[in-house]
Amino acid sequence: MIIFLYGSDTYRSRQKLNAIIDHYKKIHKSGLNLKFFEGESLNFQDFKEEIETASMFKEKKLLLLEDVFSNKNFNKEFLKTGSNFVNSDNIILIYEKGEIDKNDILFQFLKENSEYQEFKPLEYEKLKNWVKKVLENYKAKIEEEAFEKLVEFVGNNLWQMSNEIKKIVSYKKGEKIDLKDIELLVKPKIEVDIFKTIDAISEKKKRLALDLIHKHLEKGDSPLYLLKMINFQFRNLLIVKDLLEENMPYYKILSQSKLHPFIVKKSYQQAQKFTLQQLKKIYQKIFQADFDIKRGRVEPETALDLLITGI
Repeated sequence: MIIFLYGSDTYRSRQKLNAIIDHYKKIHKSGLNLKFFEGESLNFQDFKEEIETASMFKEKKLLLLEDVFSNKNFNKEFLKTGSNFVNSDNIILIYEKGEIDKNDILFQFLKENSEYQEFKPLEYEKLKNWVKKVLENYKAKIEEEAFEKLVEFVGNNLWQMSNEIKKIVSYKKGEKIDLKDIELLVKPKIEVDIFKTIDAISEKKKRLALDLIHKHLEKGDSPLYLLKMINFQFRNLLIVKDLLEENMPYYKILSQSKLHPFIVKKSYQQAQKFTLQQLKKIYQKIFQADFDIKRGRVEPETALDLLITGI
């Protein structure tokens, strides 16, 4: 049989991969029939000989093939006798990180002839549920405002989120996590493309701004999450711009704004591209887009497009 794991969320796909391997090891304790093959170094003949050779101790074999889509010679030979592998008593576990061309012949073959699972980045609500479960596993308690800020700062990079939670839990040592802890310990992952989007808006490059937003939507990011991130950054721009209007120096803006230094740095640069009145009008349009979505007057994706084109 063939098992195929793929997708851009490599944290969850790697967890699934490790779970399959651990389960195999519990049943087949010798460990002699667990074999690893990787990428460009994989030779089809070596793989074929391994799977056709009788296993020791009459165990099923588990052959892990990692990142093989770039190995065109292997793929070509594999597809010639693919039906034999589908019906094999041994287990072929194919693990692929990153994006895959959905028109690739190997991809199409595996979708039809394997037990497959795709791991897409978690959308906002699913991400929040995932984070809650991780915190529960640590028996960690967190204030709601702090929880929202943690999700907002890190986003759906689960590798980073896992590390940030470990760090916070270790720091708090059983005490309840509050907003100050998140602001102290977690470096905000304000999406780079959100900053790029706002730069594009300030330079009247609406097509570029739309393209950047649509890339996130195509990756599976929630439009509500993207709107929230845009709202978050324009709110920061308003705070920084208001202080700039008072001729406040940069070092005082850092303390007076009560924003993370990373955010202040980016906002300080961008705020100078807008007038205070422009920012107030944009912020009002963001509020209206959010209001219309919540009232069911417009679909979230459409609201995002209208917001960008209307600024």
